[in-house]
Amino acid sequence: IYNTLIEFGLDCETQLIPVVPAAHYQCGGVVTDSSGKTTIRGLYAVGEVACTGLHGANRLASNSLLEGNVVARRALESMLKSYPLQLVSTNSPPIPAWEDGDATPIDEQVLISQNWDELRRLMWNYVSIVRTDNRLKRAAHRLRNLRKEVREYYWGFKVNPDILELRNLVTVAALIVDCAIQRKESRGIHYTLDYPSKSSKYQPDTELRRF
Repeated sequence: IYNTLIEFGLDCETQLIPVVPAAHYQCGGVVTDSSGKTTIRGLYAVGEVACTGLHGANRLASNSLLEGNVVARRALESMLKSYPLQLVSTNSPPIPAWEDGDATPIDEQVLISQNWDELRRLMWNYVSIVRTDNRLKRAAHRLRNLRKEVREYYWGFKVNPDILELRNLVTVAALIVDCAIQRKESRGIHYTLDYPSKSSKYQPDTELRRF
């Protein structure tokens, strides 16, 4: 670590080390039991998206890796017990090849990379560590335009992994922003200058319980 810092002109013996926070946009949102089971029948949540309470209200980094390992095994055991696997008939028909129809290959791949880069900067600048209503509304407005552009590419050209990833990213980003706009308080990794205090209205129930 010392040698790496020296390469960047930083001497940790005499200088502070600059730290850039990593943004966990989704963290401990879906309440589950210790087996990853949610209140929706058949739906399990594991890892960063799950709020199990096993490592506190919001666990990050290595804790989530450990939790993902343990809870994933428990979730599988719970699934097999609740929903026994049915033997699949060997006479099942083959899955047909994807039909592209009259769709043509994407002619301007650079537009996808441009939108991806814009989305990343948009989320970092407007929906990052510190938020305001003004920035969130700006983000929501631009995301509506991005979703429209991505939709045109999705339905107008042949599907490829890049457009699928961008489509999913824009959808998740829009959900995050819409939820953040509705929350009129600061809690955990959601901090807004317009509402710096916690509100009892949004106090989550993170207590482990059997569903």
